[in-house]
Parts: sequence; C-alpha cells; structure tokens
Amino acid sequence: MSHEAPTPEHSERVLRSRHWFGADGRSGMIYRSWMRNQGFADDVFDGRPVVGIAVSGSELAPCNAHLSRLADAVKRGIWEAGGLPLEFPVMALGETVLRPTAMLYRNLLAMEAEELIRANPLDGVVLLSGCDKTTPGLLMAAASTDLPSLMLTGGPMLNGKFRGEDIGSGTHVWKFEEEVRAGRMTEADCGFAESCMSRSNGHCMTMGTASTMACMAEALGMQPAYGATWPAVDARRYAMAQRSGRRIVEMVHQDVRPSSIMTREAFENAIRVNAAIGGSTNAVIHLTAIAGRLGVELDLDDFDALVRDVPTLLDLMPSGRFLMEDFCYAGGLPAVIAELGDLLHTDAVTVTGEPIDAPARAGAAECHDREVIRRLDDPLQPAGSGTAVLRGNLAPDGAVLKQSAASEHLLVHRGRAKVFDSPEEYYAVADDPELDVDADTVLVIRNCGPAGYPGMPEVSNVALPSRLLARGITDMVRICDGRMSGTAYGTVVLHTSPEAAVGGPLALVRDGDVVALDVPRRSLTLEIDDEEMGRRATAWTRPAPHSTRGWVRLYTDTVLQADRGADLDFLVGSSGHEVPRESH
Repeated sequence: MSHEAPTPEHSERVLRSRHWFGADGRSGMIYRSWMRNQGFADDVFDGRPVVGIAVSGSELAPCNAHLSRLADAVKRGIWEAGGLPLEFPVMALGETVLRPTAMLYRNLLAMEAEELIRANPLDGVVLLSGCDKTTPGLLMAAASTDLPSLMLTGGPMLNGKFRGEDIGSGTHVWKFEEEVRAGRMTEADCGFAESCMSRSNGHCMTMGTASTMACMAEALGMQPAYGATWPAVDARRYAMAQRSGRRIVEMVHQDVRPSSIMTREAFENAIRVNAAIGGSTNAVIHLTAIAGRLGVELDLDDFDALVRDVPTLLDLMPSGRFLMEDFCYAGGLPAVIAELGDLLHTDAVTVTGEPIDAPARAGAAECHDREVIRRLDDPLQPAGSGTAVLRGNLAPDGAVLKQSAASEHLLVHRGRAKVFDSPEEYYAVADDPELDVDADTVLVIRNCGPAGYPGMPEVSNVALPSRLLARGITDMVRICDGRMSGTAYGTVVLHTSPEAAVGGPLALVRDGDVVALDVPRRSLTLEIDDEEMGRRATAWTRPAPHSTRGWVRLYTDTVLQADRGADLDFLVGSSGHEVPRESH
C-alpha cells in the first residue's frame, strides 16, 4: 500500500504529519506500525490532516475534570471532516488545589505543550482548557508554535444556590469567610454552603480569572462565538465542540495560524472587552505574556489607556449581582461585542474565518436581559472604571487596581502603612484585638511576587483584621506584589513592580510610613524623600533562594516581572513548528 500524500483539494502544501506517516522505509514503518496497535485502519495514514487535541483534564483540577468528554465531541467533528484526531494530555493547572499556586506552573505548561506540539506529527491542534492558568498557558504554546490552533474552554459551573440565593464561586468564599470571622455566620452553615456553591462540572461561574480568560480567548478570536459562556454541562457546548472539530480540519487546509488571528487589533479588542465585562486583573499578566510570544507590542499602559472610554456593561459577580449562567442566557459575549460596536476592531478575524462581530452582522447577537448586559448609555459603571495602572515611587514599573471591585471612597486615600513580610505573618496576628490598625491603615503585604513567593499567588486580598470587621468595616486599602483571584473584590493594589524580592520599593516600606493612593491621578506614592529611599535600598539584602534545583530554581532565576507578563525570559518569542530531525 502506498503512503504517498495526496494533494488535498484545499491546498498543495505537504502537511507536517507526512514527514512521519508518509515516510519511506524503516522510519515510516516504525511510525505507522506503532500507531496501529490502537486499532487504526490503514487509510488513516493516507495524508489526511492529523489534529492533536491537547487535554488539560485531571481529577486534580476539578475545573478541567470533564475535558475528556469534550475531547470525544471534538473527535467526532475531526473524523467527519476527514481528519485523524489524536488526543494527548498536558498539565492540568487547577488554581483550586495546586500549591503554592498554579501560576508557578503556567509557563511550564506552556513550554510542555509547545514542545509536544512541535515534536509530534501534528498539522493542527485543538486546545481544551478550563481553570485560570490552562487557558493562557495553552494560548502561549499555540503562539510559540504558530500551528493552526483553535481553543475550547470547558465552560462555567451552573449557578450556586444557597437558601434561595444565588452564590458565586470564590466571591462568596471571601464573603462567607468574613461573615464567620465577624460572628454573623456559623461554621456549620458555611460548610453546608460549600456543596451548594459547586454543583456541576465546570470552572468558576463568577467573572473570575477562568471566566475572564475564556472570554479573552473568544475576544482574541481563538475560541468560537459563545464558547466562553455555555455552561459546562450544556449539550450545546458539546455540539460546538463537534463543529470545532470540523473547523480545525479546514483551518489546517487553509493554513490559518494564531499569528494571523491574535494581532495587535485582537489584543486591543480583548483589553476593551475585559473592561466591559468587569474582568479579572489577571488578564493583564496573561495577555501580556501571550503577546510576548507573538511579538505583538503590548505595554502595561495599554491596559489603562484603551479602557478610558469603555464602561462596565456586565452586572456579574464580583463587580455586580449575576453569574455566568445568567450571562449565557442573556446573550453571551457576542451580545457584549455587539453593544460595544465601534469601540472594537469589528473586522478582526476569528478561528471561524469570520469577523469578531459576525453574530451581530447576522442578527444573532441580541441581548435578552438588560439587567445582566447593560446598554452603553446605561452602564453598570461609567467609562474609565476598568483596570487602572498606577505608577509612582512605590511602583516605578507599574501596579494595577480593579476599579469595578474597589470602594469608591478609597480610590483617593492616604494612610499609615502596616507592613507584613508575608501573608502568613499577617494572618498570625489578624485576629488580635490589639492589632495596631484602623480604617485608614494601608496594609502592605510583600514578598508575594513572581520570584518572591514563588509564583505570584492570589493572596493579595487578605481578609480584613477582625477588630475592623467587628466594627462593620468591609474594605481597606491593601498593597501587594502578588495577585488576587478574579472572583475577589476590594480596594487592592496588585502586581506592584518591581516586586519586593528583587529589591523593588515595596521592600523598603516601614511601619508608620505614609502611603498615598490616588487612582484618578494613577499614582501610588510612598511619602519619604529620595535620600531616605536610597539609604534603605543600600541596607536591603536579597532573600535566600527558594530552591537550588528543579523547576522552582529555573523559574525564579529567569522569571520576568509582572509588568512583562511573568513569562520566563528565554521563552519570550516563537520557535515555530519546523519538523524536527529523524528519531531513528
């Protein structure tokens, strides 16, 4: 039987997979014969596109545990379109259970997936993700290989239900914790609420980082329309997966690559959409890292400048009242895109081959609930209420704050600092009734950045001291070089760069120093003079490394700061998908 590659009707290119399955002699025999032990028929090696399905599913990552079922639906579509689907596992990064943080391993997932895609006989790939870091990690891998790629996220859980009230994953964790610590909720009631919060497969149903990055994948054009919002258990998600399997085969024939989709215009769309949906500040780091893999110029200040004229339209927790299931039924992301209209580059092309506003052009992007998705002229929050980028002597390379989740009365604030060198140090005294803090105090939590923790965990939104909660105080200014969950809320300054662990100014703050936050002016200032700042910097010593071996050492030695996406310095850019040398 001949294994010469036929010329597809769509293209005259020789597909990558032919260097394996179409090879002559011993080499081709080895590649084909070992694949046959899985029961493949002879004709699957006839030159049809070979499509990898990268599955980040694992029972250790609850948000992603159902992705193998989604992969089955993708396979149906690939077979129907004349392709050969091959499923392969990639790291599952569940922010839910992984310690010290899934963010420590996002770059490892990106590197692993990139190398697997390049090293195997793949002509295209479908990326199946769910929890926070799997989506950006797989998009980073796709950007670096630039092989035809399409993303499908696993979808949000159904709305949480507790005693007649809708409750949101993450968001109500923080609320219930404060209620218990303030004595207004029992531990037993809190324990019962846990099962009410997570009642189906899927990721967080609030506008946390998982939902945000699913929306970013759709806004970038890498996920089909409505892919971000169908609930994980909705049959229509699996129908979409089947159609996506058909589409990726077409993309291979047409040679549609991530670099032609994730353009500068696509990133501008994503940044504006993130503001409109009240998305997570974590999108800043992830979008910056993805852009770095593509060579797209994206500056931290873009995340501020591009959203000044974009209002918050989506009334979703943690910034609002509703949840992702409600967002889906209200019209999903296409309804938001239609409402934004000329604020977006509507001709940006997506993986479907159509422009980003194709549903709107077809009259299929109607909003069905104006309580959930507001109009431009009747927004949830006014234009300019998205992510604010702050600078000053406390954050020379920038810091961010999510205005839609902050308290308005704290956006301009001046107070004395109470400094803690770790979250553990703070929590050891947080319940002390004699803790020297008041409502004006600025809590400074440091050594939580990329190198400092390591991995830059979601610990910045520390719970308020018990003595203040008992007095009914629900928010105070907190400053940290770490991140916070997209499900969280509060007036929290995040991603302060450079971080304390590398000698950034946050390392130099002392108890009693006055800190001034002025969000309208985009400033964050430590009120000491340059001479004193210099003396403190001279006296500072770098902390000991977290590890002398393994991934942690490689990560801490090479990780970039938050303002540059916290990628590893040697992973920025692309290596393409050139066929590697022979293995036998």
